[in-house]
Amino acid sequence: MNLPQIRLESTFAKIGIQTEKPIQTIEQPKAIQTIEQPKAQLSIETVPARLTIDQTEAWAQLGFKTIPRLVEENAQNGKQTAMEGIARRVRQGDELMEIESGINPFPSQAIENGYKPEAQLSIGWIPSHGSVNIHYQPADVQINATPQKPNIDLQVRKPIHDYTPGKVNIYLEQKNTLKIDFVNLFTESV
Repeated sequence: MNLPQIRLESTFAKIGIQTEKPIQTIEQPKAIQTIEQPKAQLSIETVPARLTIDQTEAWAQLGFKTIPRLVEENAQNGKQTAMEGIARRVRQGDELMEIESGINPFPSQAIENGYKPEAQLSIGWIPSHGSVNIHYQPADVQINATPQKPNIDLQVRKPIHDYTPGKVNIYLEQKNTLKIDFVNLFTESV
């Protein structure tokens, strides 16, 4: 028995896609930069060192004295000797005033006035230690420095951007089809 049939045969449509990739280039040029550093302002003030050496006393101890100093020392020695002489005479006069009390001052005064005292011997250094006066004043240095800020000039450069957009082509690669076939729909006897 042949049953009537409808036969359908179909094919799907096919879409084709063709793409071109986009092209993009980015280039960043270096910035232009200049830096200038001014010198610092520097000032130096110096008071020089001072050294003074006074050896007047050392020379005086060696016997080399200035005229004013010799005059002053001789005047002092003369005054002191005169005062010692006056004191001796006053003392001896007082001793002579007491002669009535039975004291005989003549022999002791004769020995005192007739003989000079013995010179005393002493050992020392000529010139003596510390007779040279040394004074030192160190140098004074004043340094003033004023720093200067750097001069920076910067030019920023924009990036170079080149862009070519991509393309997409869509096309129909295969059409859709539908084929209908009738089988045993009509009998031959009819």
